[in-house]
Amino acid sequence: MRARLATAIVGAITVIGVPFAASGCTSDTQSNNNAASTPTVRLYGTDGIMANSFGDAFKNSPAELAGLKGTTPLTPLSDDFKRRLKTIDPSLAGFNYTGESYDAVVIAALAAEAGKSSDPASIAKRLIGVTTGDNPCDTVAACLSAAKTGKPFKYRGISLRSSGFTSVGEPSAASYGVLSFGNNSVIDDAKTEFVGAGDAKTEDKTAPPAASGGRTQKPPLKYGLLLPKTGALAFQGPPMFAAAKLAIKEINEAGGVLGQPVQVEEGDDGTNPDVAKATAQQFISRGVAVIIGAGASGVSKAVIPQVAQAGRVMISPASTSDELTKFEDKGFFFRTSPPDVLQAKAVADVIMRDGHTKVAILARGDTYGKGLADGVRTDLVSAGIKAENILVKEYEAKDKYEQDDGPKMFNQATTEIKYFGATAVLIVGFDESALAIKALVAGGVKA
Repeated sequence: MRARLATAIVGAITVIGVPFAASGCTSDTQSNNNAASTPTVRLYGTDGIMANSFGDAFKNSPAELAGLKGTTPLTPLSDDFKRRLKTIDPSLAGFNYTGESYDAVVIAALAAEAGKSSDPASIAKRLIGVTTGDNPCDTVAACLSAAKTGKPFKYRGISLRSSGFTSVGEPSAASYGVLSFGNNSVIDDAKTEFVGAGDAKTEDKTAPPAASGGRTQKPPLKYGLLLPKTGALAFQGPPMFAAAKLAIKEINEAGGVLGQPVQVEEGDDGTNPDVAKATAQQFISRGVAVIIGAGASGVSKAVIPQVAQAGRVMISPASTSDELTKFEDKGFFFRTSPPDVLQAKAVADVIMRDGHTKVAILARGDTYGKGLADGVRTDLVSAGIKAENILVKEYEAKDKYEQDDGPKMFNQATTEIKYFGATAVLIVGFDESALAIKALVAGGVKA
């Protein structure tokens, strides 16, 4: 079976809508007029923390989070889509990865209908094609209708809006939200901007195989939701679950797949490889054909060999590590979340537009953190920042963090960052990033 080959991505960043506003931070030129040890510092984040639910850790100290700016895969979402999500989970506090989760469920259904089979191998062969064909359709009902009648189509849904998959089964282009936390520990929507990254020309236009035979009774298409209910990404789980369940509901309202309602089981990936593997095995033993997940890149990396060996399809809506682009998956792993090669360009562009020339990166030491930190560093150097003006510090990635881990894990890094004199500090982590931010504030890096 094939190994994934790294795909070359053209890295142009396109601002969607209004141009970036000037940041409130002090530039290096200005900070040189101040004491070298006390520059004005702005904090930045990536998709692991840029969510309203992350702000819950700062309800008693909102000033510590105020002004943090960062990126996450995000398409402008319609009020109607948000309303539909709220019918599934009225308590939703944010919408991160909802488009990606919804689309992951839908494209699997379309691939099954197009191939006239709920067999995972058949679905895997057609997943890319349902996003890159001719004649765009943008609703579940319209696309399922085309698939049922054998008409050519390409799905253009929530996150897969401007282009489809590359030959390795991931978005060729993506939209990122540039978000900022306000003074009340939640994201200030009025300041949200959008940037595009990637190249639609890297879409794979290879036609999928034709469906074999006529319509016959098949086992119902069954999904398993391998998403975070617990662990370091638990705060990101509710929007993903809601979006996946909304897609299931709307697929069934449109007549289901192969004339039958699709089925779904919920599970927890625990933001933990061992928890995720146990859940995946339960799914496999219960006849799940398509697993939606996992959340964290490191968890997906641990589960892919198991799922591929069992011959089941796995589609992650949130695993972004570049390492997964070329990871051996026997052709069964896909993702609607864009690879971090695109996010690295987006966040580096944000930092550069804000005028920084000396940057510190504090990243968790796993597949996600190391890969994204390295990508941002490379892009900052390419954009003109001297390599010696970029400091990268990694910290231990753990399944669970305690409050007293903050000083033990981050005080030394805080001291080094303060001495380094960066005016921008990028944090690449999950919920433990709250401990890092508190350490940076306590250490005088951020006022």
